[in-house]
Amino acid sequence: MALGVSAAPAVAVREHRHEPADDAAAISIRMLDIPASRVQDPRAQVYIVDHLTPGMTIKRRVEVRNTSDETQKIEFYSGGASIENNAFTVPDGRTGNELSGWIRLETARIELDPGERQPVGVEIAVPRKASEGERYAAIWAQVTSAKQGTGNVTQIHRVGIRVYLDIGPGGEPPTDFRIDGLAAEPGAGEFPVVTARVTNTGRRAVDMTGTVTLSKAAVRAGPFTVTNGVTILPGDTGQVRVEVDQALPAGTWDVRAQLASGTVERTATGTIVLPVAAPMAVSTSAGPGWLPYAGGGIAMLALITAGGWYLVRRQRTRLA
Repeated sequence: MALGVSAAPAVAVREHRHEPADDAAAISIRMLDIPASRVQDPRAQVYIVDHLTPGMTIKRRVEVRNTSDETQKIEFYSGGASIENNAFTVPDGRTGNELSGWIRLETARIELDPGERQPVGVEIAVPRKASEGERYAAIWAQVTSAKQGTGNVTQIHRVGIRVYLDIGPGGEPPTDFRIDGLAAEPGAGEFPVVTARVTNTGRRAVDMTGTVTLSKAAVRAGPFTVTNGVTILPGDTGQVRVEVDQALPAGTWDVRAQLASGTVERTATGTIVLPVAAPMAVSTSAGPGWLPYAGGGIAMLALITAGGWYLVRRQRTRLA
């Protein structure tokens, strides 16, 4: 399979165990290779997204960089993932699943000087007897700090790349979604939130990105970007939230929501009345639209904004 080179930034997932001293990442990770057939797919620029028949093998490269001012010893491994409650979820530690067991990494550990970067090969070999369906995993690069002083504190920084792999005969299953409705509600602070109810009508998981624009006569506000990372399984429904992070005059506003997952874009329009005193449904009309990809680079996703990461025990994992 021909490969293209992506310069897209990665989405960094940062995990700190026990008592993190700061939020500075020690390492970053990003995709280097994507299939030529997916070069226009924004998701394939930051995640491994593919469809394979049983018995096939694919190869990719990721690049890891030491972003700290100290030499770092970096471990590589693959781990399981799932989609739960409309969030791309990773378990604690190095828990695996079927897909992570199919992943082979070129090396298990490297050492990088400050600012140094290095590509790492990734191979995914699907068994001939693999059953149909989409599976999820993550490829991790991890740094573990030494215990500090007498506090017996250990920090773990890990960054990863999501893997969405569909298995089955024939062509790739379709990806699609619809916007069932828009709404406005009070936000956590002084600004309102516009929400969109999205249903996955395709046969692959979707990661929602996008923007909302408000207009009132000659006044235009936005675009405001999606503020929650939502990953929706086929047949499920999720809520996309967009914070309107500026003060707007009272009155009736036209709303235009442009949402996307990869190369699939949909648009919905409606009206809201500001200020919003309580959750309020608004009329909606939906149709096709165009939207540049607005997701974060782990790449994670950003495993790690694209998709949400799971809070586990005393660990903190998030998308950057």
